[in-house]
Amino acid sequence: MLPRGNKLYSIIYQKCPRCQHGDLFEAGAYNLKRFTQMPEKCSHCGQRFELEPAFYSGAMYVSYALQVALFTTVYVALRVLFNPDMFVYMYSIIGAVIILFPVTLRLSRTIYLNFFVRYDSRFDKA
Repeated sequence: MLPRGNKLYSIIYQKCPRCQHGDLFEAGAYNLKRFTQMPEKCSHCGQRFELEPAFYSGAMYVSYALQVALFTTVYVALRVLFNPDMFVYMYSIIGAVIILFPVTLRLSRTIYLNFFVRYDSRFDKA
C-alpha cells in the first residue's frame, strides 16, 4: 500500500489531492450514467475540484497521452504474442479504447487535478 502524502496515492485511489481522504468521483467507473460526476468540493477538507470554469478541458492532453500509451501497449502485446493481420490490431485497439474509456477519463482528470493541487498534511487528519 502506498503511503499518504504521495501524489501517486491520490492518483491511483482517486482521492482528493490536498487531504487524500475525500473521493474525487461519486460513482464507480463503470456506472455509465454517473461515471463522470464529481462532487463540487471534497467532503473532508473542502477543496474545490473544479478550480476554474472548464478546468478539465486541459485533461484532454493527459487523456491523449494515456490513449497513446494504451495504443502502444496493445500493439506491442499483439505483435509479440501473435503477429496478427492489420485488422486484428485495429479492432483490438478500438475495443480496448471503448472498454477502458471510463477508466482513462477518470485517470486523466485525477492526474490533471494533481498538477495543480498539492498535498497538505494539515488536512490529513481523520
